[in-house]
Amino acid sequence: MIRSMTAFGNARADLEQGTLAIELRSVNSRFLDLYFRLPDELRHVETPLRELLTANLARGKVEIRVSFTRAASTELSKLDPAWLEGLAEQLQAARRIIPDIASPRLAELFNWPGQRGNDALDPQIWGAACLQAAQQALTQLQEGRGREGERLAGMMRECADGVARVVDIVQAHLPQLLADHRDKQAAKLRESVESAFPGGFAHISGAELSERLSQEANLFALRIDVAEELSRLRSHLEELRHLLTDGGGKSSGGKKNAGSAGKRLDFLFQEMNREANTLGSKAGSMEVTRAAMDLKLLIEQMREQAQNIE
Repeated sequence: MIRSMTAFGNARADLEQGTLAIELRSVNSRFLDLYFRLPDELRHVETPLRELLTANLARGKVEIRVSFTRAASTELSKLDPAWLEGLAEQLQAARRIIPDIASPRLAELFNWPGQRGNDALDPQIWGAACLQAAQQALTQLQEGRGREGERLAGMMRECADGVARVVDIVQAHLPQLLADHRDKQAAKLRESVESAFPGGFAHISGAELSERLSQEANLFALRIDVAEELSRLRSHLEELRHLLTDGGGKSSGGKKNAGSAGKRLDFLFQEMNREANTLGSKAGSMEVTRAAMDLKLLIEQMREQAQNIE
């Protein structure tokens, strides 16, 4: 499957101690770049998250944002009297030096570090929950990448059909182009002979005229011979359709070349553009020149779409 590099995925895990949420945002990048936004309490999950994403993604700039919210606890309704007395003594000592220090609010006392029974997050419980949520978010991300990739592949298929039509038009136009050139050369030769000799064609035999026209036609045919370029363009189109269907193919060992489609498409469009340039340089008529320009436009449109392919 062709996958885009632009997608979003999120998931959450509900625990007795609270709720964990994870978001994955992916955009274009030449390589796989991972950017983590983790709270200090969950910094230990960065390595397993990196391993999970690296094993499933090939390219893209991915931002991983993790947050958590503690659940309300009945233990927070009671404050340790001994702790309150100690805090009051410290407050009085501070006021002897800084008299205008304000007293803490009740809500601040309940949320004071050390007053929670569950301040410390259990690394195993929260780490496992984070990885579970990450797997769900990754699945959602991959599904989004797949849907967007199919849309991009559809647009490239339409452009590829346009390229095939242009190639067929050029192929069909070549015999007429040669015939038109032969007629033009015959008319030009006739004018030259008549202006140079009063007797006109009495001074040149039919065989000589035919041989001269044949030589001119052969030289012109060699100059505008684009059969090889057209053949290579058709071959590139077959490879393009294969890539858009197979999503990168398989290596010689049978292993899937995950993530190679975008790079292979980029190289393929470079080759197609080279053939279009050669076709334009050999153009023997305005029709072929316009066809070469149309090819370059279609190839550029496909290349722009391929920039977003993984």
